[in-house]
Amino acid sequence: MISSATIGPSGSSEPDTTADAFLGGRIEILQHRSGHRGGSDAVFLAAAVPAQAGEKVLDAGTGAGTAGLCLLARVPGADVTGVEIDSGQCALALRNAERNGFGDCFRPIEADLTAPAKTLSGAGLIREGYHKVMANPPFYGEGSVRVAPDASRANAHVMPEGELERWVRFLTTMAGPNATLTLIHRADYLSPLLDVLKDRFGGLSIYPLFPKRGLPASRVIVQGRKNSRAAARLLPGLVLHEEGGAYTPEAEAVLRAGAALLLEPPGS
Repeated sequence: MISSATIGPSGSSEPDTTADAFLGGRIEILQHRSGHRGGSDAVFLAAAVPAQAGEKVLDAGTGAGTAGLCLLARVPGADVTGVEIDSGQCALALRNAERNGFGDCFRPIEADLTAPAKTLSGAGLIREGYHKVMANPPFYGEGSVRVAPDASRANAHVMPEGELERWVRFLTTMAGPNATLTLIHRADYLSPLLDVLKDRFGGLSIYPLFPKRGLPASRVIVQGRKNSRAAARLLPGLVLHEEGGAYTPEAEAVLRAGAALLLEPPGS
């Protein structure tokens, strides 16, 4: 299983937060000591988003902003909007954008992405207004795991029945014509994930993340284009750890050096 621990922790002057280094120290994220904490999944998600300078990116469930800020570190000139229902996490995302020098190109919006369209529009979200949409949604269905006592952690990890479809419906609504969607999820959840993407995003690239060589994938990154009718592709994926537990050179390149993961077919 991919660790959700932060990468390269450093100190924080605030007793209820830590300052955690990502991308070899290029990004430093304030996170609550308790509750949900971003980790390697957010970094791999950001690495897979094929954004370019000048494009608008929407990050659903942005948390403290880890994925969106890692994306901006790799793609200067992109513009990221993060949507987060938790007010405390949203406040941290704003602070993290400013402390990393991205206050002018990262905009966290406190909103429930399952809210009515009029409410979302009033919050500042633009229907069909984004070139790229991305998400690291809660991984576990309601009733499948013990719910954490911390409300922020519970909301980030557990998704009520039917909620994934509402997330995908929101991303579909916000994605512009021919926009690209990138999601990371548990590998054993691939089938229901593909079901909710059907007829919304096509030309899907499925990129497994393997804990070690010879083991089943623990995560999948799924990427597709809005309204595409192209066939799906299963890619070789990435092995994360050597037998001794160290990251492989390929995983290190993403986690430490900010390398991109290329999922789109050539010429797309």
